Amino acid sequence: MLKSVFFTGLLFILIHLSASAQTNEPPKEENSFAPAQEEPSPAQRKTMKKKGKKSRRALFNKRMDKKIKEFDKRMAANARQDRKEARLALKPQYSDPSYFGHKRKPKKRPPGKRKFCKECSLTH
Repeated sequence: MLKSVFFTGLLFILIHLSASAQTNEPPKEENSFAPAQEEPSPAQRKTMKKKGKKSRRALFNKRMDKKIKEFDKRMAANARQDRKEARLALKPQYSDPSYFGHKRKPKKRPPGKRKFCKECSLTH
């Protein structure tokens, strides 16, 4: 019984090793914190070999232009979001102090019937 378990495990390990040995590519490690590196196309590689540093500079400038466009797009989206938040801040829920943490204005009950409010820690 013990021999059969041992041989089964050994067989599984050998199959696993042979399957991983058949793939020529090393496993790629994914790192979400590393910046994405774009591979140059074959045509760009040829020009890089011919021209040297000049084409690398051109490739860098092209990537930088793309980054600048992405930055402008993000800044425009942020400006829209800021305008929207400013418009929402004008609502009485945020600008009127009597609302104080409530979506709707709380009722003002008579002194004997007032209740403790969990939202604002006041009685009203």
